Amino acid sequence: MIEYKKDGWRAAIALAPMVFFMLVFTFWPIINAFIWAFLEDFSYGGKGISHGELDGYRWITGGTFIKVGIDNFKTVLTDGLFWDALKNTAIIVIVSVPLTVILGLAIAVGLNSIKRFQGLYQTIFFLPYVTNTIALGMVFATLFHQNYGLVNKVFKNIGFAWINGTTFTGTSEVTFWTALVVLTAYTVWNGLAFKIIVFLSGLQSIDKQYYQAAQIDAAPRWRVFTKITVPLLSPMILYITITSFIGAFKAYSSVIAVFGTGKYGPDGEPNMMITVVGYIYDKMAIGGTPYGVASAASLILFFIILIITMLQLQVSKKRVHY
Repeated sequence: MIEYKKDGWRAAIALAPMVFFMLVFTFWPIINAFIWAFLEDFSYGGKGISHGELDGYRWITGGTFIKVGIDNFKTVLTDGLFWDALKNTAIIVIVSVPLTVILGLAIAVGLNSIKRFQGLYQTIFFLPYVTNTIALGMVFATLFHQNYGLVNKVFKNIGFAWINGTTFTGTSEVTFWTALVVLTAYTVWNGLAFKIIVFLSGLQSIDKQYYQAAQIDAAPRWRVFTKITVPLLSPMILYITITSFIGAFKAYSSVIAVFGTGKYGPDGEPNMMITVVGYIYDKMAIGGTPYGVASAASLILFFIILIITMLQLQVSKKRVHY
């Protein structure tokens, strides 16, 4: 018992720095964002009633607000730009998540069947995971460049505007769908590495006796895959699907990395591919009273992700085999 208490204190001391940083830089900002969402006209500019002014109340971390209410949510839900951002985010999620999960599983199955140079192939596919997001975005921006991009040269269609290019009148030639193709290709390539590693670890943990029994019965490969591999990998598939949905809903750096303009679209269309996180970031960057609006938007995004995650967990009860 004495040894147990000593080990407990040692563990507490070892975890204390990490717990402190988590409280300060993770949990408190989350709590603060929840509170800001209901503080109307929250701003760091006012003096507040604690300084003898009657322009508002002072929040404990600084800044003033007029009253507690839901006006911030009304502002977000009546803003057309927010709905554009939500539509763009939903399309990115619907297109990119199934592609990355299916391709990741297919590549993992292929790599698992390779015996020679398996480690080399795993390293090659894992490279995007350790590559800087902005650097990878610059590579894709170059590949799909209108004038000297490799994609246009390969398809002998030099001059096609994927993510850049304007007409002689100065308007953008880029369409939403061409930009989505580039963004989807970047998102899929950037997200494959982690999924492949997780699926590979799951495949290598499956008992070989299942496959040996299938060989004895002369079961075709597609049946082995659908009746053995997929059911036994279902916990990994669920995990990857949930994390992929969450990651796709938080898309921001991928859009900035591809367009590289500090905005979310080509010249002349700065908000063409804006996402919800981009909307939140822009509101925070403005300063003044939009802090509460940005917090309300982040809270709406949180509940959207929460609802989708709960639905996935509910559906998985009959399809996931542990």
